[in-house]
Amino acid sequence: MPVLEDIKSANEEYATEFDKGQLPMPPGRKFAVVTCMDARLDPAKFLGLEEGDAHVIRNAGGLVTDDALRSLVISHNLLGTQDVLVIAHTDCGMLTFSNEELQEQLGTDIEFHPFSDLDESVRASVERVRESPICSGSVHGFVYEVETGRLREVA
Repeated sequence: MPVLEDIKSANEEYATEFDKGQLPMPPGRKFAVVTCMDARLDPAKFLGLEEGDAHVIRNAGGLVTDDALRSLVISHNLLGTQDVLVIAHTDCGMLTFSNEELQEQLGTDIEFHPFSDLDESVRASVERVRESPICSGSVHGFVYEVETGRLREVA
C-alpha cells in the first residue's frame, strides 16, 4: 500500500519537529467551523488557522446535520467556543445528485442530504444552529469559491 507508507513516512517527519503537545483542549480563537470534506478545501489555509485555533467539523456538503450539531454543542458548552462559521463551496458534489437516485443506486435508505441551491443550504444550516436552544453566540454563513480561493458571505 503506497498510500499507507507515504502517510506513515509523512507523519514520522512531522513528529520529529512536533512541538505543540502542550496546547490546551479548548480552541484558542473560540470558534468552530462546519465545512465540506472536499479535498480542495483546506480550512486552516483559507482561514489563517494554526493548530489549536478552532474546531473544524467536516462532512459532505458542510451541512449542520444532527451529528455536526452534536459536535457544535460540545464545542460551545464544554470547550468555550462562542462563534460558528458554516462554509459551503462552489462546484460541490452534493449539487449533482438526488437522494432517491443515490439510495436506489446503492440499495440503501441512508439520507444523504443533497441540495440544489448552495446559498439556501448555507442559510438552512446557519438557521439550524441559531434555532438550537443549546447553542448561543454568533453564526455566519459563507461560500468558499474553489475557483478563486475567496470567501463570500451568505446573507
